[in-house]
Amino acid sequence: MPRPRRCRRVRFRADITYFKPAGIEMRNLEESIVTVDELEAVRLKDHEGLEQEDAAKKMNISQPTFHRLLLSARKKIADALINGKAIKIEGGVYKMVGFGRGRGRQPGGFGLGPGGECVCPKCGKIVTHTRGTPCFEIMCPECKTPMTRKR
Repeated sequence: MPRPRRCRRVRFRADITYFKPAGIEMRNLEESIVTVDELEAVRLKDHEGLEQEDAAKKMNISQPTFHRLLLSARKKIADALINGKAIKIEGGVYKMVGFGRGRGRQPGGFGLGPGGECVCPKCGKIVTHTRGTPCFEIMCPECKTPMTRKR
């Protein structure tokens, strides 16, 4: 029996999960499905510019596993761009982390209560928490990154 997969840490939730090439009707459109954990690998390596070893640590996986995720995502993205396919982001084995306690960025997770402040994990900007709105739904006014709860 194979060993169970380690749950991959993801710190980014894409607000847009479907990309369609212009000029192709939806009924004739094929899709390339990129998993959430593959997107996180691309984000950490290509967008954030991290080394593979550092990015793998952030995702709680080994460097070879990170490399395989990255290759898989890049292959799917290249296939979509070259062959005029849509890119759909969904699925994967992952856990949202870094956004307060409990369930991370999932709605209904355990928060830190009504008061306090939200902080941007990227630039450090601090804003007063808005009651009833999870911090991760508030975008940083400086760099447009989802905010996290300040402890």
